[in-house]
Amino acid sequence: MSLAQPRSVRNFVGGAFVDPVADEWIDDLAPATGELIARIPASGAADVDAAVAAGRAALAGAWGRTSVAERADRLDAIADVLERRAEEIVAIESLDAGKPSALARRLDVPRAIANFRFFAGAVRHDETGFFGSEKALNYTLRRPLGVVAVITPWNLPLYLLSWKVAPALAMGNAVVAKPSELTPLTADLLAHVVAEVGLPAGAFNVVHGLGPAAGQALVEHPDVAAVSFTGGTATGKRVAATAAPAFKKLSLELGGKNPTIVFADADPQAAIDGACRAAFTNQGEICLCGSRIFVERSAYAEFVDGFVKRARALKIGDPAAADTEVGALISQAHRAKVEGYVALAKQEGGEVVCGGARPSLPSPLDGGAFLEPTVITGLSPTCRTATEEIFGPVVTVHPFDSEDEAVALANGVRYGLSASVWTRDLSRGHRVAAALDTGIVWVNTWLLRDLRTAFGGTKDSGVGREGGRWSLDFYSDTRNVCVAL
Repeated sequence: MSLAQPRSVRNFVGGAFVDPVADEWIDDLAPATGELIARIPASGAADVDAAVAAGRAALAGAWGRTSVAERADRLDAIADVLERRAEEIVAIESLDAGKPSALARRLDVPRAIANFRFFAGAVRHDETGFFGSEKALNYTLRRPLGVVAVITPWNLPLYLLSWKVAPALAMGNAVVAKPSELTPLTADLLAHVVAEVGLPAGAFNVVHGLGPAAGQALVEHPDVAAVSFTGGTATGKRVAATAAPAFKKLSLELGGKNPTIVFADADPQAAIDGACRAAFTNQGEICLCGSRIFVERSAYAEFVDGFVKRARALKIGDPAAADTEVGALISQAHRAKVEGYVALAKQEGGEVVCGGARPSLPSPLDGGAFLEPTVITGLSPTCRTATEEIFGPVVTVHPFDSEDEAVALANGVRYGLSASVWTRDLSRGHRVAAALDTGIVWVNTWLLRDLRTAFGGTKDSGVGREGGRWSLDFYSDTRNVCVAL
């Protein structure tokens, strides 16, 4: 459940673990108990300056001279160590994020390992363009951008950090990472893994701290060539406002209010199970979670009954327990925000048909940020509860009468990250998927990811795409060479 004593986490700069310049620190608390589990640096501009300088030195030295094959081998070596330490990582991620260890074992850790292995293979087999004519030959070169910043959130700490770091390193960049101050432990572990495999000093750096201090200093640093940010839409706007005037490359993966559309011809149990998984995985704290469920009216009553039964059966409790399905939210403050939306739903005329309360748990879990999976019906699909991102175990369920109405309701928010469609009619599945204004659509599934595909959102859900060749494009500078014949 807890560490014997709080960890002392330090920044990783130029291949060494160092204290913050100002000697200021932040407490890291376990979401499930409220216990102090670590002290991390409260870094500022001076720490960022040192990390960026280390990255520039690495590019001018050993790291800048590595070949594609050498970089790919280093990524595979990192994956090997992560695989060897998988159970340790599961325990740390569960402790630090409050998520069930079973989920970390099934999703977070395998995906982090896969990210490094995938991009090792992707860069080995990358093909660039060649165009020939009677007058000239044109071919494409990829060059690293330089020092790149990756800023990652607390909900999938190592999963999303590795998703950015692996392709950035594969393309030969130096990386400065700023993980969430709420979940710093697996970023610290990755720094130790990088040190273990012998990556050249400065190729990978970690600066801990708060967004307005460390994050802002990193985004605005003149020697940072690109910023990849995953987090809230409001923060994403500030990142864009800072980075865009400096003409930095920018990738923003932001919030979501994702629809799950269930047609009457869908397999009832598959749709219920899929919608429940989409709603409550990781306590609903995934940007891809399906928090708005639209059900064709003729199937609505049956679906709601089955969905509520499924939600009530989810096991809430100790994240370290093997049978726990719902852990703690990231913090007491975040739980209060989510509870505020439950209260708002009641004011807006909704009925809480399941959950909405804090579960009764034994000590020390009674000090944790737990909330029951919550299902709300009777709301207008245009009300605040049904259109604003909650980022917790709360879903609203709404009926619809036609395919066109379902599409209009699904598209009727400012977000456009993902959607899932449940139907036995694959022609309808293709048709609806094409009409939805989102970056990703799943048909008869949810969160089934192929790392070769593009990932990203539309509208207020972000700018840019990563994944597969899109990541290689983002983390490199493409140069055309024209040779006259």
